[in-house]
Amino acid sequence: MKRVLSTTAALAFSLVATSAFSQAQDGKNLPLGQSEATATFAIKEARQAVAVDDKAFYAIDNFTIAKYEKGSGKLLARWEGHKDGPILHLDSGVVLDGKIYTAHSNYPSWPMTSSVEIWDAETLKHVASHSLGIDRGSLTWLDRDAKGVWWGAFANYNRVFDKSPSAYGNKYNTQIVRFDDKWRVDGAWVLPDALIAKFGDMSNSGGSWGADGKLYITGHDNAEVYVLDLPEMGSEMRWLATVPMKISGQGIAWDRSQPGVIYGIIREKGANSVTVNKVVAPDLNKK
Repeated sequence: MKRVLSTTAALAFSLVATSAFSQAQDGKNLPLGQSEATATFAIKEARQAVAVDDKAFYAIDNFTIAKYEKGSGKLLARWEGHKDGPILHLDSGVVLDGKIYTAHSNYPSWPMTSSVEIWDAETLKHVASHSLGIDRGSLTWLDRDAKGVWWGAFANYNRVFDKSPSAYGNKYNTQIVRFDDKWRVDGAWVLPDALIAKFGDMSNSGGSWGADGKLYITGHDNAEVYVLDLPEMGSEMRWLATVPMKISGQGIAWDRSQPGVIYGIIREKGANSVTVNKVVAPDLNKK
């Protein structure tokens, strides 16, 4: 026998579902994950991001990539541009198939332009570039999910710089995007207002796909990581949980050779560092 909800029951169910969704999107009472910093390395180049593979981590600054041995923190190789060169603002990186893929932009110049820059992970020789030109903002991170699909974020900001009398794009225009195999955007999502509010006048700086199929992102300064999922409907990402972490925002990277480990950075004047964090995933079934 087919059961049919009464109008009253259906309405109550709808209100509960709507309330739960609204609560998640305003960031209140979300599940919290846990993390513990298991190692910290003093690394001067750790100002924008860190990438990692099975043997090394790669500290990233505006126009510098430095490769360090994982266990010892010994410098293995270094690539450095210069302030008047074509590489202006590297914002994150991910190591895949022996290559370092980085998100690059002309931040804080106007109009915003972005590119994908690629290095050989062994030698740090620059091997390829793909210009995205003027798009939806400044490309701040790149990562590939378990299905082999590329994702990234185009950040916009509420900070005002000397060259413009207005905000640098308006942070509410920040978008998470999915790329096709020719680096064309074939899907885009925005972030919940409550999450964007946590970025101050800045924006989403880092992102990395977890083994749980969720997207983990950071802001510009906060010592926490935000767990996201795609919505079933609409254009707004679902904010599922928050993980406090020993970082100061910026680019992060899951270590896919060590399950449950995220690399991050802390940037302080004269005392930048790379942190290695063991993560206990949040209970997403928690009420």
